[in-house]
Amino acid sequence: MEERIADVLTIEELAAYLKIPKSTLYKLVREGKIPSQKIGRHWRFRKGAIDHWLEEIRANGPDSGGNR
Repeated sequence: MEERIADVLTIEELAAYLKIPKSTLYKLVREGKIPSQKIGRHWRFRKGAIDHWLEEIRANGPDSGGNR
């Protein structure tokens, strides 16, 4: 199954989607708390994985941070 281009987000797009600063998003990436993939020097995020991660946080409480 082929993913649509909109299903892969850049750091800027994800920051806007989550309504958080890019600096906060970079911190989550560095700490391994958000599902991500580094391609060369660029971070990419699958929207489906992010939505699942958000559901895990909601289910487990905000302090869990979710895991990959």
